[in-house]
Amino acid sequence: MQVSRICLGCMTFGLDSSEKYEWTLSEAESIEILEHAIDLGITFFDTSNSYSWGDSERVLGSVLSEYDRDEMVVATKVYNDPAKDAHPNASGLSRKTIEQEVEASLERLGMDTIDLYQIHRWDYDTPIEETVRALDDLVRRNKVRYVGASSMWAHQFQRALTTADRAGLERFATMQNHYSLVYREEEREMLPLCANEGVGVMAWSPLAKGFLARPHRETRATSRGETDSLLHERPYDAGGNIEINERVEELADRHGVSMAQIAIAWLLHTDCVTVPIVGTTSTDHLDDAVEALEIDLSSDDLAYLEEPYEPIPITGHE
Repeated sequence: MQVSRICLGCMTFGLDSSEKYEWTLSEAESIEILEHAIDLGITFFDTSNSYSWGDSERVLGSVLSEYDRDEMVVATKVYNDPAKDAHPNASGLSRKTIEQEVEASLERLGMDTIDLYQIHRWDYDTPIEETVRALDDLVRRNKVRYVGASSMWAHQFQRALTTADRAGLERFATMQNHYSLVYREEEREMLPLCANEGVGVMAWSPLAKGFLARPHRETRATSRGETDSLLHERPYDAGGNIEINERVEELADRHGVSMAQIAIAWLLHTDCVTVPIVGTTSTDHLDDAVEALEIDLSSDDLAYLEEPYEPIPITGHE
């Protein structure tokens, strides 16, 4: 399956800010960004049954209904609670959860088939054999076309792939994992595993929740910077990452582009990343992301950006 070089992340779409996070967008604002993305040539969209309590899927489906469905690639996920008052079987990766949640996602999206259906995290309470068989059934019933995974330990992902292979079941085609200039721990095991197994890589949080989009001195300068607890809990400013932030700022000035464009361009220059997932709250930032496709970083630029990195604690599996 072919996808656009940028994937639009839809986590911020669908609800007024008071409903879930301070930095989410209203339906009207979400529609504006989605339509602008399509105008720019983006045809790959990543959402989840839990984003804005399902409203992200509903808004995305409503917008895409006005376009040629065959041109669009839609990815969504299952595992997290899909509603504030979710019942016990609404989350996890049991057969019951997967079967009922795929139907709910299809209804919200207004689609007959989901292009890429991903397990949002590893379920320690459900045998992986049960999960893989349930996903295989969805492919055979044409509810989904491909299955993917997201953020887990490499040994878990290898077990999932091996389980599918031994039973002749649909294997995971993609891994959506935490990866950026200031979080490169995935290079140790997960990315080599994906390369070995022919698995596509979708990098989430390519701007480290905004840490790479502005000088580190201004991290709290946005609504998300002030209110997103994960931004401050994750070790983005640990090790050599402050220096990396400063080098991104320096290279952005040298190339006459934004810091965010340098950070995205770095990902686009890596051999391991199929597509970065870019979330945005403005059409201007979306323009920046697409323009990053045209930025040519030299081998010296890449080495300069990467050199200060030091190992930091694993994060993103939560």
